[in-house]
Amino acid sequence: MNRKQFLKNSSFLLGALSILPYRNLDTNTFTIDNDFVSKRPSEKNRTFISEEVEQIILEVKSVVKDKELAWMFENCYPNTLDTTVDYEVIDGKPDTFIITGDIDAMWLRDSTAQVWPYIPLIKKDKKLKNLVLGLVNRQVKCVLTDPYANSFYKDLTKESDWIMDSPSPIPGVHERKWEIDSLCYVIRLSHKYYELTNDTSVFDEKWDETMRLIVKTFKTEQRKDGTSPYYFARNTTKMTDAPVFNGTGRPIKPTGMICSMFRPSDDATLYPYLTPSNIFAIISLQQLAEVYENVLKDSEFAEECKNFAIEIENGVKKHAIAEHQGFGEIYAYEVDGFGNKVFMDDANVPSLMSLAYLGAHKPTDKIYRNTRAFLLSDANPYYLKGKYGEGQASPHTGKEKIWPMGITLRAMTSIDKKEILACLKMLKDTHADTGFMHEAFHKDNPKDFNRTWFAWANTLFGELILKIKHENLDILSTRFD
Repeated sequence: MNRKQFLKNSSFLLGALSILPYRNLDTNTFTIDNDFVSKRPSEKNRTFISEEVEQIILEVKSVVKDKELAWMFENCYPNTLDTTVDYEVIDGKPDTFIITGDIDAMWLRDSTAQVWPYIPLIKKDKKLKNLVLGLVNRQVKCVLTDPYANSFYKDLTKESDWIMDSPSPIPGVHERKWEIDSLCYVIRLSHKYYELTNDTSVFDEKWDETMRLIVKTFKTEQRKDGTSPYYFARNTTKMTDAPVFNGTGRPIKPTGMICSMFRPSDDATLYPYLTPSNIFAIISLQQLAEVYENVLKDSEFAEECKNFAIEIENGVKKHAIAEHQGFGEIYAYEVDGFGNKVFMDDANVPSLMSLAYLGAHKPTDKIYRNTRAFLLSDANPYYLKGKYGEGQASPHTGKEKIWPMGITLRAMTSIDKKEILACLKMLKDTHADTGFMHEAFHKDNPKDFNRTWFAWANTLFGELILKIKHENLDILSTRFD
């Protein structure tokens, strides 16, 4: 399928309908519920099909008593596979390009997160295994094209829609916003793929070249001499679209941490040391050390990665933790090394809320508990309360819109069943009768929302339901009528 046809089909996907049965737990019979008709595209119009995913959908729907919640899961969980995948074999190797949804480009971050809920199935489903391997291969191509870019086109000769940015993106790059987490997600994906498959073929020469380039880029962006080759300028009226001082960002004092000019929301950072992204980098470097030591038998590079992770961790402990307004010691969202700190969070991943989701902390760790208490309080300027719900917001969508992703992550990092139930109810109450998650919704009017087709938010919701099924099955017996 060529790119034009792929996008044409994808545009049609959201309007295409198919109907799946709903299991009545009280009578143990399957019926069609006309109130909750599947919003998935018909099978012939889906961009990728996994029998294992289809089986999961049926299994989950059979245990979710709330029909609307089951319908939302059916729509959301397979959304990445249904609508965003362009898979083929190139030069004898799987190649997977995954658009973010309503934007014709692939983000390194989003693409990893979009397939994450399916990865546990790759040991059973060879097609899914090749899809994930193909995404690793495609991400390698992307990073080698430009390690500072966050999003790419499948056609690596295509000129960017943001050609007027300075510097202008090279062909194949959609946008060149430097975000630490983009490269962390590349490591996260390949590490998880190997962990589940033991397939060492993924660690080929191009992969090795890519990992070394990632580490080199991270080290450059420590800016120990105060300089960097990176800058980003854009002619825009949106203040968060580019760093200040001609795209170079605010001054920093070297700390051992890595500078990130942008947040995972694609908004410019206020202070360049973005705490959750640096903690994510610690995890990623530890994962690289594990691979190079145990698989590739390169103890020298493994040791380099270990020491780098320790250096960043020391910087975080020294500069990114502080007492705050009765919450005890918590993480600041951003710091500059001079002692200046920003206390907030941005509803994305990595975020401070997501640190337990990423595995950096257990939900019971004291500093995470303290930080989480702050994030869910009025002391956090981006925690909003409205008529239809409450949750984390983002400067990316203004001062009045809550992110479903933030509510989802709150539930995923909670060990309190009442809190999880409350989050599920809010997600159910705010999808605006669409059956899908959105980027953000107005706190007082869920029908005022951003992005009708945001695949990551959809599959993350699916991941939440699966987590609840595995850990708190009784919650799914709740009806929210």
